[in-house]
Amino acid sequence: MKDAFGTPQSLLILGGTSEIGLATARRLIARRTRTVWLAGRPSPALDTAADRLRTLGADVRTVAFDALDPGSHEEVLGKVFAEGDIDMVLLAFGVLGDQAHDEAEPLAAVRVAQTNYTGAVSAGLVCAGALQTQGHGSLVVLSSVAGERARRADFIYASSKAGLDAFAQGLGDAMYGTGVQVMVVRPGFVRSRATAGRPETPPATTPEAVAAAIELGLRRRSETVWVPAALRVVMAAVRHLPRPLFRRLPV
Repeated sequence: MKDAFGTPQSLLILGGTSEIGLATARRLIARRTRTVWLAGRPSPALDTAADRLRTLGADVRTVAFDALDPGSHEEVLGKVFAEGDIDMVLLAFGVLGDQAHDEAEPLAAVRVAQTNYTGAVSAGLVCAGALQTQGHGSLVVLSSVAGERARRADFIYASSKAGLDAFAQGLGDAMYGTGVQVMVVRPGFVRSRATAGRPETPPATTPEAVAAAIELGLRRRSETVWVPAALRVVMAAVRHLPRPLFRRLPV
Protein backbone atom coordinates (compact mmCIF):
# COMPACT_ATOMS: atom_id res chain seq x y z
CA MET A 1 0.00 0.00 0.00
CA LYS A 2 1.05 3.61 -0.44
CA ASP A 3 2.36 5.47 2.58
CA ALA A 4 0.87 8.66 3.99
CA PHE A 5 2.68 10.72 1.35
CA GLY A 6 1.34 8.71 -1.58
CA THR A 7 4.61 6.86 -2.19
CA PRO A 8 4.10 3.30 -3.47
CA GLN A 9 5.85 0.60 -1.50
CA SER A 10 5.97 -1.66 -4.58
CA LEU A 11 6.59 -0.67 -8.19
CA LEU A 12 6.40 -2.51 -11.52
CA ILE A 13 8.11 -0.86 -14.49
CA LEU A 14 7.09 -2.10 -17.92
CA GLY A 15 10.13 -1.19 -19.96
CA GLY A 16 12.73 -2.00 -17.34
CA THR A 17 15.62 -0.17 -19.00
CA SER A 18 13.69 3.05 -19.65
CA GLU A 19 15.65 6.07 -18.45
CA ILE A 20 12.47 7.75 -17.24
CA GLY A 21 11.38 4.54 -15.56
CA LEU A 22 14.68 4.09 -13.76
CA ALA A 23 14.83 7.76 -12.73
CA THR A 24 11.35 7.32 -11.26
CA ALA A 25 12.42 4.17 -9.44
CA ARG A 26 15.44 5.92 -7.91
CA ARG A 27 13.29 8.80 -6.73
CA LEU A 28 10.63 6.55 -5.23
CA ILE A 29 13.17 4.26 -3.55
CA ALA A 30 14.54 7.35 -1.81
CA ARG A 31 10.96 8.00 -0.61
CA ARG A 32 10.37 4.49 0.84
CA THR A 33 9.54 2.26 -2.14
CA ARG A 34 10.95 -1.12 -1.19
CA THR A 35 10.08 -3.61 -3.95
CA VAL A 36 10.74 -2.98 -7.64
CA TRP A 37 10.01 -5.22 -10.61
CA LEU A 38 11.77 -4.43 -13.88
CA ALA A 39 9.95 -5.99 -16.82
CA GLY A 40 11.75 -6.10 -20.14
CA ARG A 41 13.59 -8.21 -22.63
CA PRO A 42 16.40 -10.16 -20.91
CA SER A 43 19.66 -8.30 -21.50
CA PRO A 44 22.83 -7.17 -19.72
CA ALA A 45 21.29 -3.68 -19.58
CA LEU A 46 18.28 -4.98 -17.64
CA ASP A 47 20.53 -6.85 -15.21
CA THR A 48 22.72 -3.79 -14.72
CA ALA A 49 19.71 -1.58 -14.06
CA ALA A 50 18.49 -4.02 -11.41
CA ASP A 51 21.90 -4.18 -9.74
CA ARG A 52 22.13 -0.40 -9.54
CA LEU A 53 18.72 -0.11 -7.91
CA ARG A 54 19.65 -2.80 -5.40
CA THR A 55 22.54 -0.66 -4.19
CA LEU A 56 19.90 1.91 -3.14
CA GLY A 57 18.35 -0.59 -0.74
CA ALA A 58 15.41 -1.96 -2.74
CA ASP A 59 14.44 -5.58 -3.36
CA VAL A 60 14.68 -5.61 -7.17
CA ARG A 61 13.51 -8.43 -9.40
CA THR A 62 13.47 -8.79 -13.17
CA VAL A 63 10.89 -10.48 -15.38
CA ALA A 64 11.06 -11.28 -19.08
CA PHE A 65 8.50 -9.11 -20.87
CA ASP A 66 8.09 -8.31 -24.57
CA ALA A 67 5.67 -5.57 -25.65
CA LEU A 68 5.48 -7.20 -29.09
CA ASP A 69 4.19 -10.49 -27.64
CA PRO A 70 0.77 -9.56 -26.24
CA GLY A 71 -0.19 -13.22 -26.13
CA SER A 72 2.22 -13.65 -23.21
CA HIS A 73 1.24 -10.57 -21.22
CA GLU A 74 -1.51 -12.09 -19.11
CA GLU A 75 0.67 -15.01 -18.02
CA VAL A 76 3.87 -13.02 -17.46
CA LEU A 77 2.28 -10.12 -15.60
CA GLY A 78 -0.08 -12.40 -13.74
CA LYS A 79 2.92 -14.13 -12.17
CA VAL A 80 4.22 -10.76 -10.93
CA PHE A 81 0.93 -9.85 -9.28
CA ALA A 82 0.72 -13.36 -7.80
CA GLU A 83 3.88 -12.57 -5.82
CA GLY A 84 2.09 -9.78 -3.90
CA ASP A 85 0.25 -6.52 -4.34
CA ILE A 86 1.71 -3.94 -6.72
CA ASP A 87 1.04 -0.35 -5.66
CA MET A 88 2.15 1.29 -8.90
CA VAL A 89 2.66 0.20 -12.49
CA LEU A 90 4.67 2.50 -14.75
CA LEU A 91 4.08 1.80 -18.44
CA ALA A 92 7.34 3.16 -19.79
CA PHE A 93 8.18 1.16 -22.91
CA GLY A 94 8.10 2.61 -26.39
CA VAL A 95 10.16 3.32 -29.49
CA LEU A 96 10.71 6.54 -31.42
CA GLY A 97 11.31 4.92 -34.77
CA ASP A 98 12.92 6.72 -37.70
CA GLN A 99 10.33 8.73 -39.62
CA ALA A 100 12.08 8.80 -43.02
CA HIS A 101 12.99 5.12 -42.87
CA ASP A 102 9.60 4.05 -41.54
CA GLU A 103 7.70 5.93 -44.28
CA ALA A 104 9.66 3.97 -46.86
CA GLU A 105 9.37 0.66 -44.96
CA PRO A 106 5.75 0.21 -43.83
CA LEU A 107 6.56 -2.87 -41.75
CA ALA A 108 8.93 -0.74 -39.68
CA ALA A 109 6.12 1.76 -39.14
CA VAL A 110 3.84 -1.07 -38.06
CA ARG A 111 6.43 -2.15 -35.50
CA VAL A 112 6.36 1.34 -33.98
CA ALA A 113 2.56 1.20 -33.79
CA GLN A 114 2.54 -2.32 -32.37
CA THR A 115 5.05 -1.44 -29.67
CA ASN A 116 3.71 1.96 -28.62
CA TYR A 117 0.00 1.26 -28.98
CA THR A 118 -0.96 -2.40 -29.37
CA GLY A 119 1.51 -3.65 -26.78
CA ALA A 120 0.53 -0.89 -24.40
CA VAL A 121 -3.19 -1.63 -24.77
CA SER A 122 -2.57 -5.28 -23.94
CA ALA A 123 -0.28 -4.66 -20.98
CA GLY A 124 -2.37 -1.75 -19.74
CA LEU A 125 -5.57 -3.79 -19.63
CA VAL A 126 -3.87 -6.72 -17.92
CA CYS A 127 -2.36 -4.49 -15.24
CA ALA A 128 -5.51 -2.42 -14.74
CA GLY A 129 -7.49 -5.61 -14.22
CA ALA A 130 -4.97 -6.90 -11.68
CA LEU A 131 -4.93 -3.59 -9.81
CA GLN A 132 -8.72 -3.59 -9.73
CA THR A 133 -8.77 -7.14 -8.38
CA GLN A 134 -6.44 -6.20 -5.52
CA GLY A 135 -8.58 -3.10 -4.90
CA HIS A 136 -5.96 -0.38 -5.13
CA GLY A 137 -3.01 0.97 -7.09
CA SER A 138 -1.87 3.43 -9.73
CA LEU A 139 -1.21 2.89 -13.42
CA VAL A 140 1.04 5.62 -14.79
CA VAL A 141 1.19 5.77 -18.59
CA LEU A 142 4.02 7.59 -20.36
CA SER A 143 2.41 9.30 -23.31
CA SER A 144 3.99 12.23 -25.16
CA VAL A 145 3.22 15.80 -26.11
CA ALA A 146 3.77 14.54 -29.68
CA GLY A 147 0.41 12.82 -29.49
CA GLU A 148 -1.41 16.12 -29.09
CA ARG A 149 -0.88 17.06 -32.73
CA ALA A 150 1.13 15.07 -35.23
CA ARG A 151 3.92 16.92 -37.03
CA ARG A 152 5.21 16.14 -40.51
CA ALA A 153 8.51 15.20 -38.91
CA ASP A 154 7.16 12.47 -36.63
CA PHE A 155 3.58 11.58 -37.51
CA ILE A 156 4.12 7.81 -37.27
CA TYR A 157 5.41 7.99 -33.71
CA ALA A 158 2.96 10.78 -32.83
CA SER A 159 -0.05 8.84 -34.07
CA SER A 160 0.91 5.84 -31.93
CA LYS A 161 1.18 8.09 -28.87
CA ALA A 162 -2.12 9.78 -29.70
CA GLY A 163 -3.79 6.39 -29.68
CA LEU A 164 -2.10 5.46 -26.41
CA ASP A 165 -3.12 8.74 -24.81
CA ALA A 166 -6.78 8.31 -25.80
CA PHE A 167 -6.74 4.71 -24.57
CA ALA A 168 -5.24 5.69 -21.21
CA GLN A 169 -7.77 8.47 -20.70
CA GLY A 170 -10.63 6.09 -21.42
CA LEU A 171 -9.14 3.45 -19.16
CA GLY A 172 -8.93 6.05 -16.39
CA ASP A 173 -12.64 6.74 -16.78
CA ALA A 174 -13.36 3.01 -16.70
CA MET A 175 -11.35 2.62 -13.48
CA TYR A 176 -12.93 5.62 -11.76
CA GLY A 177 -14.40 4.61 -8.40
CA THR A 178 -12.62 1.23 -8.31
CA GLY A 179 -9.65 2.32 -6.21
CA VAL A 180 -7.37 2.35 -9.26
CA GLN A 181 -5.84 5.64 -10.41
CA VAL A 182 -4.74 6.07 -14.03
CA MET A 183 -2.38 8.97 -14.66
CA VAL A 184 -1.28 10.07 -18.14
CA VAL A 185 2.13 11.75 -18.36
CA ARG A 186 2.87 13.94 -21.39
CA PRO A 187 6.55 14.93 -21.55
CA GLY A 188 7.99 17.15 -24.22
CA PHE A 189 11.37 16.41 -25.79
CA VAL A 190 13.33 14.35 -23.24
CA ARG A 191 17.12 14.46 -23.36
CA SER A 192 18.09 10.78 -23.21
CA ARG A 193 19.94 8.03 -25.03
CA ALA A 194 16.91 7.49 -27.27
CA THR A 195 16.91 11.11 -28.49
CA ALA A 196 20.67 11.56 -28.76
CA GLY A 197 21.53 13.18 -32.09
CA ARG A 198 17.95 14.26 -32.82
CA PRO A 199 17.00 17.92 -33.20
CA GLU A 200 15.86 19.24 -29.83
CA THR A 201 12.35 20.68 -29.61
CA PRO A 202 11.96 23.24 -26.83
CA PRO A 203 11.00 23.26 -24.07
CA ALA A 204 13.11 20.16 -23.47
CA THR A 205 13.21 18.18 -20.24
CA THR A 206 15.14 15.33 -18.58
CA PRO A 207 14.27 11.88 -17.22
CA GLU A 208 14.83 13.20 -13.69
CA ALA A 209 12.39 16.08 -14.24
CA VAL A 210 9.76 13.67 -15.56
CA ALA A 211 10.31 11.45 -12.52
CA ALA A 212 9.79 14.42 -10.19
CA ALA A 213 6.57 15.31 -12.02
CA ILE A 214 5.35 11.73 -11.72
CA GLU A 215 5.95 11.72 -7.97
CA LEU A 216 4.13 15.03 -7.56
CA GLY A 217 1.26 13.78 -9.71
CA LEU A 218 0.91 10.68 -7.53
CA ARG A 219 0.68 12.81 -4.39
CA ARG A 220 -1.92 15.06 -6.00
CA ARG A 221 -3.78 12.11 -7.58
CA SER A 222 -3.55 13.91 -10.91
CA GLU A 223 -5.13 12.46 -14.03
CA THR A 224 -2.84 14.27 -16.48
CA VAL A 225 0.70 15.56 -15.98
CA TRP A 226 2.57 17.78 -18.46
CA VAL A 227 6.36 18.02 -18.32
CA PRO A 228 7.30 20.85 -18.26
CA ALA A 229 3.98 22.15 -16.94
CA ALA A 230 4.06 25.11 -19.37
CA LEU A 231 3.41 22.70 -22.24
CA ARG A 232 -0.24 22.57 -21.24
CA VAL A 233 -0.67 26.18 -22.37
CA VAL A 234 1.60 25.85 -25.41
CA MET A 235 -0.25 22.81 -26.75
CA ALA A 236 -3.65 24.39 -26.13
CA ALA A 237 -2.61 27.00 -28.69
CA VAL A 238 -0.95 24.54 -31.08
CA ARG A 239 -4.02 22.29 -31.17
CA HIS A 240 -6.14 25.13 -32.50
CA LEU A 241 -3.80 26.45 -35.17
CA PRO A 242 -5.31 26.21 -38.68
CA ARG A 243 -3.63 23.43 -40.65
CA PRO A 244 -2.23 25.73 -43.39
CA LEU A 245 -0.49 27.76 -40.68
CA PHE A 246 0.63 24.70 -38.72
CA ARG A 247 2.28 23.26 -41.86
CA ARG A 248 4.45 26.37 -42.14
CA LEU A 249 5.85 26.11 -38.62
CA PRO A 250 9.48 24.96 -38.38
CA VAL A 251 8.59 21.77 -36.49
